[in-house]
Amino acid sequence: MSAAWGFDTRQVHAGAIVDAEAGARITPIYQSAGYVFDDFDDGEERFAGRSARRAYSRNDNPTNVVAARRIADLEGGVDGVLVASGQAAIAAALGALAQAGDHILTTDRLYEGTREMARGALRRMGLELEAVPIDADEDAWAAAVGPETRAIYAESIANPLGEVADLDLLGRVSKRTGVPLVVDNTVATPYLCRPFEHGAAVVIHSTSKWLSGHGSVIGGAIVDGGTFDWDAAAARFPHLHAPRPHGAPSFAERYGAAAYAAYLRAVVVLEHGPSFPPTSAFLLLHGIETLSLRMERHVANARVVAEALTRHPAVARVHYPGSDDDPRRAVVARMLPRGVGSIVSIDLGTRDAAHAFLDRLRLVSQMTHIGDVRTLAIHTGSTIHGKLDEAERLALGITPGLVRISVGIEEAQDIVDDLLQALDVLAPRSAAECDAVLQPEVH
Repeated sequence: MSAAWGFDTRQVHAGAIVDAEAGARITPIYQSAGYVFDDFDDGEERFAGRSARRAYSRNDNPTNVVAARRIADLEGGVDGVLVASGQAAIAAALGALAQAGDHILTTDRLYEGTREMARGALRRMGLELEAVPIDADEDAWAAAVGPETRAIYAESIANPLGEVADLDLLGRVSKRTGVPLVVDNTVATPYLCRPFEHGAAVVIHSTSKWLSGHGSVIGGAIVDGGTFDWDAAAARFPHLHAPRPHGAPSFAERYGAAAYAAYLRAVVVLEHGPSFPPTSAFLLLHGIETLSLRMERHVANARVVAEALTRHPAVARVHYPGSDDDPRRAVVARMLPRGVGSIVSIDLGTRDAAHAFLDRLRLVSQMTHIGDVRTLAIHTGSTIHGKLDEAERLALGITPGLVRISVGIEEAQDIVDDLLQALDVLAPRSAAECDAVLQPEVH
């Protein structure tokens, strides 16, 4: 794919193949568990890792390869791997870097499913995850890195409150300490933010969200930026440099800058088996083709929704990156010049108020998920954060009346009207307040 081509062109064409047999222009669904060997020796070569040809669909499939390469291209990486879900992407990405006894630094603002994995499955595997305040300075981050630290992990836009990580700062810490920066870029997507340009080594996605965009498939992706110096960090990552069985060269020797992705595919994904169905990859490719168009509408609609909700008397606070009361507005402007995504969370004060509001919605769907073309809403305290006690929730900013809204691509006025009619049950607006509500742009 030509580097001179723009994002909108590459989201349609990057990584595409034309089927050699039928000449199909659309990437086919290669619904096959395995692939025929040319002969006895060919089978041995594939299993020994001396052949680049695939042997089994547990970790490699032609349809999936196209989708993974397209995501990698849009992110500016060298290679990508698809897995069964966003959670699988986190586990696989960290599993390719760390082992029992190792240490991973994270920001203190992460999706609750990630935090639950950290205190559950990852801890049982012997990994220690330590949270650092998202607004800590460079020296504080560097001081937290120890000999066993194998990754610095952050979300470009945190879910659900929208805190934006300073990836430039974390990239400097990564370079300074020799520890790779891993960024979950799900909420921003590569259209709004490309973490490799800020010093990240690895980018992950829940492809179930905006990349697919239609709420129809579950999936995850891990992208290798090809910029991290694995040779210089050989002491931290000896598994990338160790000789392989059957005389095959080490991953670092054979794949160079893409050693991480090669190890991820050939070892972690193959051995753990979080396979991504090619039917889902087919749908993912169709979603990616319209990513920029949808993101433009998502961002525009979210801006209108945030402004309208800010003006309603029933709303105690609106959480929206870069808003007037956001203490990290300068970071937001620097990291996300194209827009701040489409998550708008609101505090309605009490659980009862959130209950009444959500049950009054007509157009907006009350459900868990984000990144859908449809607008969705959920009370996080009773669902996503329901396993935490009140003190734990409050420490994360999850107040009793918090509602997360994933703004879709419907007509902005229709979304606003539905939200406002539900809010009016809590605190009816005066005529002046009704007039003050921002009218959305006409698309």
